[in-house]
Amino acid sequence: RKLLWTSERSVGGGDVSASKDKERGTWKIYLRYVDWQGMKQIHTKRGFATKREALEYEREFLASKSRDLNMLFESFVEIYLNDLRPRIKFNTYLTKVHIIETKIIPYFAKKSIAEITAPDILQWQNELLKKSDGEGKSYSQTYLRTIQNQLNAILNHANKYYGLTSNPAHKTTKMGKSKAQEMLFWTKEEYEKFAESIKSKPASYYAFEILYWCGIREGELLALTKDDFDLEKKILTISKSFQRLKGKDYITSPKTEKSNRTIQLPQFLCDEMSDFFGMYYHLDSKARLFTFTKSYLHHEMDRGCKLSGVKRIRVHDLRHSHVAYLIEQGFSPVVIAERLGHESISITLNYAHLYPSKQLEIIETIEKERN
Repeated sequence: RKLLWTSERSVGGGDVSASKDKERGTWKIYLRYVDWQGMKQIHTKRGFATKREALEYEREFLASKSRDLNMLFESFVEIYLNDLRPRIKFNTYLTKVHIIETKIIPYFAKKSIAEITAPDILQWQNELLKKSDGEGKSYSQTYLRTIQNQLNAILNHANKYYGLTSNPAHKTTKMGKSKAQEMLFWTKEEYEKFAESIKSKPASYYAFEILYWCGIREGELLALTKDDFDLEKKILTISKSFQRLKGKDYITSPKTEKSNRTIQLPQFLCDEMSDFFGMYYHLDSKARLFTFTKSYLHHEMDRGCKLSGVKRIRVHDLRHSHVAYLIEQGFSPVVIAERLGHESISITLNYAHLYPSKQLEIIETIEKERN
């Protein structure tokens, strides 16, 4: 049938048409509507197996275009991500998408955003608390809190900008913890014992050398190229990060603005990297030096700990280990924050418990002055 523009209608009242595609034997949608900005639009969609599926698509499409909170949760997520995309860093966006698609949408996809309740969120939390990662380990408390915060952010967005009456997540207790209970690290002696055990795989050895002696993040390590090293000036430049999501590799800017930094290298590490570069007949100066994944690093950590007998820590804990080493050498929080690329010195001060207590020195000074 012929459809006419209906200027007095909003999206929710647009004219719709579901018809049989005789050539393909499937159903199709031809829709003329006025969107929420008052603009006339045309939308077509083919390939529906039944008329019912086509009509369900019509209803959901119109609800999402009118910002009707009876739309499905997964439809609102598209709006949320579109609103957010221009305002956040690309790597932050990718991380959000991964968490949403794997940990949130599977539970709430077919619910309308307006009908999600506190008990629904409680059941979702319970399911995640029973889940484990690819290696059979329960999700960490900090990762669970990250997932929780992402659901809260979606519902807060609906509440603040699209008229959701209240955020049901506010009625539940947050799962997980914002900070890890214990900050693990290796002493220099423990690291050297570990490093000696993995020398049979040079690429692994050099990767861990950089992680421990420079304190950089895993993503920063995996994005490194030969051009990032100036061995004559003994400088390493950190300007990018690597991550793999949904089977695709992404090179993005580092985590924060201050993560863009130059790091002074010890001579022995410059010599080691020169040896590493020399292992290649031809090394593209702009290609990634370490072409493996974070998962590979974790497996290598397992292998090295088993061979050396040192306690198992996370790969990220090598960054903590570098901080602990610098503290032991007497460097100030300001200097450490600059080397690590901390956005604020308050982050560095989270390591305050590692600094030796000066209380006895204070008392001795006071007593000396008093006498």
